[in-house]
Amino acid sequence: MASSERNLWFRKFGTDTREAARAGAPFELICFPHAGGAASYWRGLAVELAHDADVLAVQYPGRQDRYREPAVADLHRLADLITGVLGGSGGRPRVLLGHSMGASLAYEVAARLSRTPGGSPDLLIVSARRAPSAPEPGWGWVGDDTALLRRVRALGGTDAAFLDDPELRELVLPALRGDYGALASYRGTPGRPLSCPVLALAADGDPEAPVREVEAWQGHTSGDFRLRVFEGGHFYLGSRVEELADLIRGSVTATSG
Repeated sequence: MASSERNLWFRKFGTDTREAARAGAPFELICFPHAGGAASYWRGLAVELAHDADVLAVQYPGRQDRYREPAVADLHRLADLITGVLGGSGGRPRVLLGHSMGASLAYEVAARLSRTPGGSPDLLIVSARRAPSAPEPGWGWVGDDTALLRRVRALGGTDAAFLDDPELRELVLPALRGDYGALASYRGTPGRPLSCPVLALAADGDPEAPVREVEAWQGHTSGDFRLRVFEGGHFYLGSRVEELADLIRGSVTATSG
């Protein structure tokens, strides 16, 4: 695995980004951002876990320092690409964490890793996303930029400056179109459920991922399942970085114990 190829896909934040220091971290945490999101969404969590985990935030094509690349408008293709460059965890526990679209992507990567003996992650954390078996809402707004931007604005999580300024808006629209198009066409990988534990996170006021449809993730693993419900909307995690970090630490300890 060429380090340059791996570095293209993963960003590291925190107080110490040196490979030697991070290799000694107790566990590895791979973070997948939401539709239209970027690796920097996970910066606060990476800093909070700087002494506990080797945090790798996935940078999808089509945004930030990869904005010149076309977005990958197929979650299965994107999962294949990420799995192909991920490599091993160095013998440490590996945790996959995804928010919204990132939860579906983390699940697909977990499924691919599980096909290799000993490759299954130690824990999958899915946030603010319906289970693959849950019914999806209508996607009639796909292909209509005005409707897409209205939907993104209603959910929050995207800086209003990027949506209001015509020049900035043109920078983020390609990624939004690609990601939401990928969600509209996504169908979960059929086959055996995962064997790793799954921790599902939901918000009681999230119209995109009702609690009962997040709870349906239980049917996608033969391992332990836990559901944690928070107050808030779709981007409830934004104000809960410390709480999320504590939850991850405790979950890894419980899984490894």
